[in-house]
Amino acid sequence: MAKKLIRDPKTRVLQQEASLHPHPEQVTDELFSTQEFFDPRDLVQVKYEMLRRVQSEGQTVSQVAANFGFSRPSFYQAQTAFQQGGLPALMPQKRGPKQAHKLTAEVLTFVCQSQQEDSSLRPAGLALLVKQKYGISVHPRSIERALTRSQKKRR
Repeated sequence: MAKKLIRDPKTRVLQQEASLHPHPEQVTDELFSTQEFFDPRDLVQVKYEMLRRVQSEGQTVSQVAANFGFSRPSFYQAQTAFQQGGLPALMPQKRGPKQAHKLTAEVLTFVCQSQQEDSSLRPAGLALLVKQKYGISVHPRSIERALTRSQKKRR
């Protein structure tokens, strides 16, 4: 699927930083439709203003969440994140594993030793050895990346 070419610089940056609101049309708060400063595309700004409305202006969570295009649970998640980490905590976090969870230090050591013992072994063969020894399936490309990282560390 080809990415859509975005001409607006702010939209492009928001998308690159993963803070482009996926549904800006759901933000029905008056300020976001009447004042240029408030941008419904900016997910962090929308979340912050939503939290501020409840905290500073005493509006109800249900009404504010609806006006900002969020559910009540999403409001509480944003509130907890903000209380624990401030404004940076409102930035969307990358999804998925943060590190190679299958290629533990033990498995990577085994892979490196196996390749040193037999330099003709390719990532597919190494993946098969890992499957046989540890019973885990690792994609050959993951092994290739891990080997590249480990070689860079040794330099």
